[in-house]
Amino acid sequence: MTSSRPNTEKPLGLFDEALDDLAGSTKHWWLLLVTGVAWIVIAILILRFDYTTVAAIAVLFAVFCFAAAANEVMVSAVTPSRGWRILHGLLAVLFIVVGIFAFIRPDDTFVGLAAIMSFYFIFRGAFDIATAFSASRVPGWWVLLLVGIAEICLGFWAAGSWKVSVVVLVSWVAAGALIHGVGQISTAFMIRKVNKGVEAVADRRTAASA
Repeated sequence: MTSSRPNTEKPLGLFDEALDDLAGSTKHWWLLLVTGVAWIVIAILILRFDYTTVAAIAVLFAVFCFAAAANEVMVSAVTPSRGWRILHGLLAVLFIVVGIFAFIRPDDTFVGLAAIMSFYFIFRGAFDIATAFSASRVPGWWVLLLVGIAEICLGFWAAGSWKVSVVVLVSWVAAGALIHGVGQISTAFMIRKVNKGVEAVADRRTAASA
């Protein structure tokens, strides 16, 4: 009489492989920390320049969107979930479209540029809020939630502003860079916690199998 034993080698092997993939995709969390600090520095530098025309601010915002798109591509590289990687890629495409629209219409009115900015901030904020709730089990997720709420508030403020000045438009771009930087730093530490947790699980499995 032969006894049947469940074959656990394949599931365990798949689990270890998943751990390795997760550890590999989250080990570069520090890149988000660096970019977050860079965004805050950019916010400070934006306020240091003197902008006098809507065209100059439109070009500034277009560059801002292109930088945000490049940042989303980098974030997708360190995101463990395939679904979220795709969403980050789609968000990058959206930011490129918004940037191109602002760049090809640099002589648009202040109200028109404010509308483009509001579109960016509302979509950016909604995405950050969704990301925060999806990572609600990770400590510090609420910081990203507050960032998303702030971005949406900024977007609705821009959408409802019919009398805007150069100073207000520049302040919106600087505020967007500052808020985005805080969000990047928060996301970096969230991914770091995930990475440390994965490494701890891998170490326990290694010790148990020794």
